[in-house]
Amino acid sequence: MRQKSGSPTRHLRVRHHRGHTVLEFRGEIDIASAAEIVPHLDRETARPGARVVLDLGGIEFFDCSGLRLLYRARSQVLDQGGQVHLVCAHPLTLRMLRITGLARLLPPRPTLDEALDVSPSAGARTGR
Repeated sequence: MRQKSGSPTRHLRVRHHRGHTVLEFRGEIDIASAAEIVPHLDRETARPGARVVLDLGGIEFFDCSGLRLLYRARSQVLDQGGQVHLVCAHPLTLRMLRITGLARLLPPRPTLDEALDVSPSAGARTGR
């Protein structure tokens, strides 16, 4: 069931799906867009027990600023005892996640449904 959604910036859409907050990154994620995204990302990921999905399905470009956003979100969610999952199927972005080691900390799933079907013990609660 989908609930309210919003686009706090042109690079981030926030919606709720199956009890999770889905943060959909869109367009080009670089240093300028990351600066716009951070306050909204922090608001959604700093909630105690947050259940968050970071969805990269709508990105066209993703650099190290995007990697920092993912790591920041992961850290904040886990610090608050929550769960975080990543949706990514883009080959170049997946390669960047593997090369940097972030794929081990935040294992990507190809679809939102697959990310939500990951059990909490298999999700990103560990790997600190």
